[in-house]
Amino acid sequence: MTTAQKETLGFQTEVKQMLHLMIHSLYSNKEIFLRELISNASDACDKLRFEALNQDGLLEGDSELKIRIEFDEAANTVTIADNGIGMTRDEVIANLGTIAKSGTAQFLKEMSGDDKKDANLIGQFGVGFYSSFIVAQKVEVTTRRAGDKDDQGVCWISEGEGDFTIEGVEKAPRGTRIVMHLKSDENEFANSARLRNLVKKYADHISVPVEMYKDAPLAEPGEEKEQPEQPELEAVNSAKALWTRGKTDITDEEYQEFYKHVSHDYEDALTWSHNKVEGKLDYTSLLYVPKRPPFDLWNREGSRGVKLYVQRVFIMDEAEQFLPPYLRFVKGVMDSNDLPLNVSREILQGNSSITSMRSALTKRILDMLKKLSRKDEEAYQTFWQGFGQVLKEGPADDFANKEKIAELFRFASTKGADDSQSVSLDAYIERCEESQDKIYYLTAENYLTASRSPHLEVFRKKGVEVLLLTDRVDEWMISHLSEFKGKTFEDVTKGELNLGDEADEKEVEEAEKQHADLIGRVKTALKDKVEDVRVSSRLTDSAACLVVGKEEMGMQMRRMLEAAGQALPDSKRVLEVNMDHPLIVKMDLQSDEARFEDMVELIYEQAQLAEGSQLEDPAGYVDRINKLLVNLLEA
Repeated sequence: MTTAQKETLGFQTEVKQMLHLMIHSLYSNKEIFLRELISNASDACDKLRFEALNQDGLLEGDSELKIRIEFDEAANTVTIADNGIGMTRDEVIANLGTIAKSGTAQFLKEMSGDDKKDANLIGQFGVGFYSSFIVAQKVEVTTRRAGDKDDQGVCWISEGEGDFTIEGVEKAPRGTRIVMHLKSDENEFANSARLRNLVKKYADHISVPVEMYKDAPLAEPGEEKEQPEQPELEAVNSAKALWTRGKTDITDEEYQEFYKHVSHDYEDALTWSHNKVEGKLDYTSLLYVPKRPPFDLWNREGSRGVKLYVQRVFIMDEAEQFLPPYLRFVKGVMDSNDLPLNVSREILQGNSSITSMRSALTKRILDMLKKLSRKDEEAYQTFWQGFGQVLKEGPADDFANKEKIAELFRFASTKGADDSQSVSLDAYIERCEESQDKIYYLTAENYLTASRSPHLEVFRKKGVEVLLLTDRVDEWMISHLSEFKGKTFEDVTKGELNLGDEADEKEVEEAEKQHADLIGRVKTALKDKVEDVRVSSRLTDSAACLVVGKEEMGMQMRRMLEAAGQALPDSKRVLEVNMDHPLIVKMDLQSDEARFEDMVELIYEQAQLAEGSQLEDPAGYVDRINKLLVNLLEA
């Protein structure tokens, strides 16, 4: 490559939007640019150390990996350089000209112009290299990938507007050098004390030394300050991997800064667990739970997992083999002394030690979450709102731990005052009668539909609590959970209801005999729309409700699958009728069969609407309602 190959290229549209939003939303916390760039430089050194395990020539005779920070007060610049893996020309364009991250479109859509809200969203998405433009009016990046020739370096320059230039460099050291030409009002960062404090704050935990030139000693009064011919470099950070230190030696602030380093999150973690295991297996783990979900949380096949180290040597990002998919939101590091340094993803998949570590780490995270729920319910609610639906994948993914997972679930309930999902299964069991051997639940599209369902009427009358499940995953989750601590789950919209009250059962039997003719007329009027018509033991206030067969798929799951385009066999339901309802009493007295059939259709359609289903013939429903109203007005 030669310097003649200079090009001007445009940023990806999302990058332009990202830069604008970031610069205007993070102005109150500008210093994070240094954290992000040091974190990137540390990752570059880690990656070179790993690749050099099999290609020693990549080190080019320089195995001391480090990061250097320089500043020039006169020129108003700050420089961050590393001798890590570096980048090729194509990698520079890919990494600095685009945002190749799932969720980008959703992220930009969520941005509101509210600085505080947007700052939190940016944190969930990740800040990265572009944070340099928060303080810089121009950024120059010079880089050469390890193993490439000296004349294969690349220089990238941009002012953070619509485009960037890229050209070849004749002689470039291995690694990446970023020069930030600071904005005129950001000269505070071209200062030794300011930079040193930020390095201690944001990078003391990383294992790569961050070096700066020593400050010249202050001159005594009346003496001239001597300037050394060659300034001496010194490490500003402790350069010791945080997870290798004892827990009592680490402050909460250090734990939080390390979380931001490994996750590239803007916010603090919600909770964490630091643990060292010795014995048959020898490893250290430091695992974090974020406060808010990332934008690609629902992509089960997307990037996930912890950073893997072997004997303090970085091996890979996103080692997903150590955690099940339903815990894909967990961030952190795993450092093993048992695995080989040349470990690959293929080796990880077939290694028995990995299976043992995965099981132990899974239980540790579940215990960490349980501890959080007991210690700080408000913080746990923050977790549940962000990650509850993902955790509900657990019973299907992890049969061995399904009860431990279920202990962490939270639901809305008929005992609650609003739609907050705050009732645990343990709390439900504590409140119910000892003789109750079931956990009753109802699934619906939303809380309002669930809480006003006719199926709940008899439960409210008898003071029996029902869980209201409104997440799309709920019915599928329950099918894999089936029971909890000896109590089976029962959908209140399925099958014939039996609450163990013999008097109620006898009353229903008598009503069926007494109103056999009316039941027959309703069946005839509905023809093949329902499987059966029967007297209801569920209803106290409503005229009718629709009931799914005991072994049939629930309506919430059915609607979800149909919306996804899946073809399903027809499923007829049972219409249950409340014989004490005034409308049913009046209908029984109706001798005009045409009007009787209209009333039956209306009752059937009202039952559909009450459960949240769509009508097959909305216009017909409106016509029947209008005819009924006209008759009432003429009476």
